[in-house]
Amino acid sequence: MELSLAWRLFKRELQQGQLLLIILAITLAVLSVSGLARVSERLQVAITGQASQFIAADRIIDSPVKIDAAILTKAEDLGLKHVTNMQFNSMVYSGDKFQLVTVRAVETGYPLKGDIELTSGKTKALPQAGEIWFETRLGGLLGYPKSIELGNSEFVLSNEISRLPDAGFNLFASSPVVLMRMEDVAKTGVIQPGSRVTYLYQFAGDEASLTAFEQSVKPLLNSTQRWVDVQSGDSPIAGAVKRAERFLLLASLMGIALACAAIGIAAQRYCQRHYDVVAMLKTFGASAKQIRLLFGTHLLLVTLMGIVLGIIGGVLLDFGISYLLPPEIAAYSPPLTRPLLLGVSTGLISAFMFSAYPLMRLLAIPPLRVLQRQLEGLQLGMWLHLLLSLGAMALLGYLYSQSWALTLTVVAAVLLLGVLLSVLGFVMIRLGHSVGMKTTNPLQLALAGLRRRARQNAVQLVGFSAALVLLLTILALRQDLLNEWQKQLPENAPNYFLVNIAPDDAKPLNDFMTAKGIVATDIYPVIRGRLTQINGEALISNEQSEAGEKGRVGISRELNLTWRNTLPANNELLEGHFNQAADEVSVESGVADRLGIGIGDKLTYVIDNQELTVKVASIRAVHWETLQPNFFMIFTQEALAPFAYTSMASFYLNDQQATNDQSTNGQALSADGTPKDAVILALIQQFPTISIIDVGAMVGQLRQIIEQVSLSLTLVLALVLLASALVLIAQTEAGMATRQRELAVLRTFGASGWLLRSATGLEFALLGGIAGVLAVIVAEFALYLLKTQVFELNVYMHWPWWGIAPVSGALIVALLGVWRCRQLLSQSCSELLKAGS
Repeated sequence: MELSLAWRLFKRELQQGQLLLIILAITLAVLSVSGLARVSERLQVAITGQASQFIAADRIIDSPVKIDAAILTKAEDLGLKHVTNMQFNSMVYSGDKFQLVTVRAVETGYPLKGDIELTSGKTKALPQAGEIWFETRLGGLLGYPKSIELGNSEFVLSNEISRLPDAGFNLFASSPVVLMRMEDVAKTGVIQPGSRVTYLYQFAGDEASLTAFEQSVKPLLNSTQRWVDVQSGDSPIAGAVKRAERFLLLASLMGIALACAAIGIAAQRYCQRHYDVVAMLKTFGASAKQIRLLFGTHLLLVTLMGIVLGIIGGVLLDFGISYLLPPEIAAYSPPLTRPLLLGVSTGLISAFMFSAYPLMRLLAIPPLRVLQRQLEGLQLGMWLHLLLSLGAMALLGYLYSQSWALTLTVVAAVLLLGVLLSVLGFVMIRLGHSVGMKTTNPLQLALAGLRRRARQNAVQLVGFSAALVLLLTILALRQDLLNEWQKQLPENAPNYFLVNIAPDDAKPLNDFMTAKGIVATDIYPVIRGRLTQINGEALISNEQSEAGEKGRVGISRELNLTWRNTLPANNELLEGHFNQAADEVSVESGVADRLGIGIGDKLTYVIDNQELTVKVASIRAVHWETLQPNFFMIFTQEALAPFAYTSMASFYLNDQQATNDQSTNGQALSADGTPKDAVILALIQQFPTISIIDVGAMVGQLRQIIEQVSLSLTLVLALVLLASALVLIAQTEAGMATRQRELAVLRTFGASGWLLRSATGLEFALLGGIAGVLAVIVAEFALYLLKTQVFELNVYMHWPWWGIAPVSGALIVALLGVWRCRQLLSQSCSELLKAGS
């Protein structure tokens, strides 16, 4: 009986449009979350997949010894592709010339991701048995022989390597690289018991299998073995990928917050419209159980309808966006399961949690309201509504992002917005006492309407302000991220590094650069040293700590130290002053945080078996992604003067310079007569002890990834704009019934159509302007938290917003309000009275 009545009432209200707003809100919630989640996951997978070419695989196990065969069996059982590579150093000979090289011995199937870049083009092939592919600078150093000797065997030099996909970015592993087949290693006789060899086990496959493999294998690795993925590697792409993924997560979290606000507003509006219905039902003898069943059924049906429509919309949105994406991104298609489950969860949790408080107030309406319409029954505490709403938002946020930093930032921004709206609502209510229908001019009528509907306006401001906060936050972060990446990779970013520069070569090298018209960075001295004590406390290694020894864990390797009189351009001083005295040092902020180093601490180093103690004078933030020489520790020249050193530098050389410069008098020819980059070969021949590292291919690949990330951010911003527009349109529905009755009264008292249109536009404009001011305050607060706690970006005030946001908010909301009210404003007095009866 009750279910039948509930179904009949549901169909009637659905036909009359009374449930449209809440269905639209839930649909928007599910569409925003499932659609944004799907698009975000596609972009995340695509970015990570493209970036994985930097390590030639999805995951790598780096080990000094062969790993247990059971690990490879586990990978095969999970359907993962894998190859085993070896890396070791050895001498190669050609006639009376010899050179230390880094040998990469690879199996068939290498590389799993990306391509080997030869001077003749890209390939996935490998050297034939008895052949070696060589790096350009090795050819220059040995004079481009036809073959070289490696151990007990002779190999033909068959192809010249521009770059291996997993070349990495370790400037001090500066030996030229040669590539050979794994099967050829044994006949060289180079690998003997005790030889230092690095085994690289590379894996590729779908994300679910990789995750399962990581969970089962990673705990089995010891302290000498490393688990590597694209975000833990040493390439500059790691920071860009991490920040892009955080941005995509944040965009979806903001979508969840926006959708939750829309559902809360819609639920409150729905319950308010049914106060009289509940009072009548109670008057006619309906029990509390029957009323709960009636409206509970309505809420369930509305929620299910909204979820279904939202899921359909989210899937269509993903299909539509996929056609706009570049083929290399659209080719990635993660499973639909998680976005769909997240959309359903969002619809259920947000609908019930955000509707609980309005529904409880609705069920508490007394029967006496049929006689006294001002009665609203039990006034439940707003703290309950706040607790339920924030709990639902935090739950959904964490379920989606798995990040407390992002989730708590969004919750904190919502709390601040709630406090500001509470204060504003209180002020408007106090000012609204004894305000009547003043119709002397549009502005006075608009102000009277604002004060008279203070409670309703405060609710409307939630939607307007939330949408603007979302837009401002996402827009600012997107622009800051793009600016940061552009600074890191300007058009003339260094594409060559020089290491092992002897002191006597510094001036001739500068003269060479000047003669060729090449602009290089400063030359940085490099000295190897180990940090052994902090304030007299000896440091221990990770292995010692795991073995139970007590002490402060330090850095288990030697550091590259340098000196400099001025702060490097890509460094930012956070604390203290840059080195002035001989006994002072500047420390990078990450190392300082990890080791607990502060201003004034005394650090002791061992350099060439000598101790050096200095005082920390400053803490620096270093932009490691800038492809500039960067260091953890910077000293004064006086401090490091007693120690021997080599130097390093970087420079940019464009293709035209490298091709057109013919100053090598014909000597820059390979064995087969093909012209080479004359400038680089002249540099190799004039400075044979300097190691030249070409990172140009990596810079190009990095730029390609950044372009795809930029496109991703733009697409997410477009989705957020669409979601915000839908919320603004839905928000203008609130209060339409009340506004209709007021317009009827004003028409009755002779108000002209021009006066009502002007007053309505001004009222919505004032609401939009107030929402703009509130949005700027909350967005600045949210951006401060996000930049300092999540994205590690510079914090600054967006002063233009204080003018642009209120004006834009006023224009947008005024246009939406007038557009929504256009039908009411065009009706006569009798039509308004009939429609409102």
